[in-house]
Amino acid sequence: MFSAHTISIIQATVPVLQQHGEAITRHFYRVMFERHPEVKAFFNEAHQASGTQARALAGAVLAYAAHIDRLDELAGALPRIIQKHAALGVLPEHYPIVGSCLLQAIKDVLGDAATDEVIAAWGEAYQALADLLIGAEEKVYADHAARAGGWRGERAFRIARREVESELITSFYLEPVDQGPLLAFVPGQYLTLVLNIDGQPLRRNYSLSDAPGKPWYRISVKREAGGRVSNWLHDNAQVGAELRVLPPCGDFVLEATTDPQRPLVLVTGGVGITPAISMLEVTAPSGRPVRFIHAARHGGVHAFRRRVDELAARHANVDVHYVYDQPRHDDAPHAVGVVTTDLLASHLPPDRDVDLYFLGPKPFMQAVYGSGLALGVPPNRLRYEFFGPLEALQAA
Repeated sequence: MFSAHTISIIQATVPVLQQHGEAITRHFYRVMFERHPEVKAFFNEAHQASGTQARALAGAVLAYAAHIDRLDELAGALPRIIQKHAALGVLPEHYPIVGSCLLQAIKDVLGDAATDEVIAAWGEAYQALADLLIGAEEKVYADHAARAGGWRGERAFRIARREVESELITSFYLEPVDQGPLLAFVPGQYLTLVLNIDGQPLRRNYSLSDAPGKPWYRISVKREAGGRVSNWLHDNAQVGAELRVLPPCGDFVLEATTDPQRPLVLVTGGVGITPAISMLEVTAPSGRPVRFIHAARHGGVHAFRRRVDELAARHANVDVHYVYDQPRHDDAPHAVGVVTTDLLASHLPPDRDVDLYFLGPKPFMQAVYGSGLALGVPPNRLRYEFFGPLEALQAA
């Protein structure tokens, strides 16, 4: 793809990126938002404030540089990037904005070390990646538009129903205003809401929390402290309100198995239960063994317990286990504390031949990921959606 000269220049910047990568990406976001405030809607304010977005981008830039001569080794990371971009509605015209601001940030942070030759090499490398992503994302958009019930861009939905699932989580049932059919989704995928709150454009992803094939899409939203969108939805998005929605996306999905007797283990914490409910709804009637482990602070914030219990009562292949770390006096968890390695081991077969999906807060995911590896679950059977550098997950 690249000349030997370009590859050597990019590789020579790896030590610099290891030292200054996060400073470059933090500065990049500042430059881009100052010059192009219209793109701020594509980025999560909380991830910006915590620094996770800058760290994740720094890790991605470093990985790209370190593998510039063997990019096929990074192919596994592309589906998630493509799906995330498609979910947000990233378009070809956004790429020159990102490219020019990234090169400017490299110049500003590295100073004299960012020679014209270095900038030219990184410009070439960036454009090659941009072209690849633009092409792949167009295929996703075209596929969405071509499939039954599909569409491209924004589509109007009306809130048909609201249901309180816990003290923190409320479900919103969304039906298309045009009364047309709905695009089928795979359990684990999410929708993107396109909003304007007090004049500020915002885009947020929310997991689809019901089974496919219904005449609605359901999202279940946790009220986050200080969360601009989650609080607005809880307080203002009433039945009858219209929302603009982008098509379902995401690669953290329930994958088909060639062995229907291989247990599916769903381990969730807090609002991480939302995509797992969709997976459980589909799998429970199939007869496939399911181990459903959910961790919550207490019963008041445990969403979907009644529905999960109904599925377990109806389907003998579903086994449930609830863990509360701060139970109230009238709660009835199966265990008190957290999901430990020993607890997880008690729900796994001796041969560890399982598909283990897990989702929840970062410390929870670090613990489950570490436990899964320690117990001998094959790495390719550990399935998760994690925002941030993979190193942060592996830190467990």
